[in-house]
Amino acid sequence: MARILAVANQKGGVGKTTTSVNLAAGMAQSGRRVLLVDLDPQGNATTGSGVNKSKLERTVYHVLLGLADASNIRMRVESGYDLIPANRELAGAEVELVDLPNREGRLRAALERVGSEYDFILIDCPPSLSLLTVNAFAAADQVLIPMQCEYYALEGLSDLVGTIKRVRANLNPRLEIAGLVRTMFDPRNTLAHHVSQQLEQHFGDKVYRTLVPRNVRLAEAPSYGAPAVVWDKASKGAQAYVALTEEILKGYP
Repeated sequence: MARILAVANQKGGVGKTTTSVNLAAGMAQSGRRVLLVDLDPQGNATTGSGVNKSKLERTVYHVLLGLADASNIRMRVESGYDLIPANRELAGAEVELVDLPNREGRLRAALERVGSEYDFILIDCPPSLSLLTVNAFAAADQVLIPMQCEYYALEGLSDLVGTIKRVRANLNPRLEIAGLVRTMFDPRNTLAHHVSQQLEQHFGDKVYRTLVPRNVRLAEAPSYGAPAVVWDKASKGAQAYVALTEEILKGYP
């Protein structure tokens, strides 16, 4: 069965989607079979994978509501991984899931049907601790947390860890933190170094050694419909994600 990683942080703009698509592409380049699930109504992971979300007839929304099977929705993208896409329709799922049976476990049930076909399943979560995120946590083995090294990020991290503990206690006893990824890191910023040190002191080896720098090529890549590790392999951002991919894969021999 696949190792399922939820890429999550309720704070927006910390690099969740950039991390998700570049890890998916990086793992695919390393010969792993990878499925990326876009669970954000903004559909940025879908766009960043080169898929036109406005022309999609079926998405993860239909999977969650039991209107389609994950195996029929997934598509192979040029970067070498499979994608279950999303668009604005997914925003309505929050309301519609409330009255459905097993509302927290619907993604888990859907992924169980295809899990044997992959080595890794990555879930790009929305920037909120919503029912969609709870579905991701209920399905996942581990949570990968991208975060900027700034003060507010530390405040939000405690809320996220609390949610992970509650899901582990009530829905998914195997859930744990895979690690923290420091994104958009600016080595000239004194506060960034200070927060980075605090993270290392508190979380120890749960903090990945790789630092993902603030890099314009990472920001530009989605407009070309490809992860940076595919579009511009020589950029510092892409090289950082290649290093992060290798660091993560070392933990799963």
